[in-house]
Amino acid sequence: MNHVLTAADLLAGAGRTHRIEVPAALLPDADANANAAAGTVDLRPLTVRDVQRITAAAKEQKVLTSVLMVQQALVEPALTVDQVSALPAGLVRFLVGEVNRISGLAMGEDDLEATVRAPLARACFTLSREFGWTPEECAGLTLGQVLLYLEMLGRGETPEGLP
Repeated sequence: MNHVLTAADLLAGAGRTHRIEVPAALLPDADANANAAAGTVDLRPLTVRDVQRITAAAKEQKVLTSVLMVQQALVEPALTVDQVSALPAGLVRFLVGEVNRISGLAMGEDDLEATVRAPLARACFTLSREFGWTPEECAGLTLGQVLLYLEMLGRGETPEGLP
């Protein structure tokens, strides 16, 4: 039988970093062996707050959305927006895919803004109402955490430590 997750269990994922192997084929100066890893980067999952800032900042510029997603998620090496913009497009696409994966996003970057705006606001409102959380607490959750909490609510489950 599965144990009921606590709020601490769910919130812990937001601060976790993931070491990602970058294929050599995505770097212009790396060895020609496409199967080898050129090295690693450390990424963190995006939180609801990150996604809200990214969609507000990028507005209608889809490419900027990708750049901001990678820039916000990169822990090591930390890069500026201009530096991420100067990366090879294939590398940025790969990193966006990894950011989506570790953040619990099962959608492409093109779907991100449309999916996030109204439904995410409703999800945060529901979590605030059901668990007594502030909007700031909800905004600190990763999208995967929001989806898990909503699934639990749909099943009538309450995580340990919450009302």
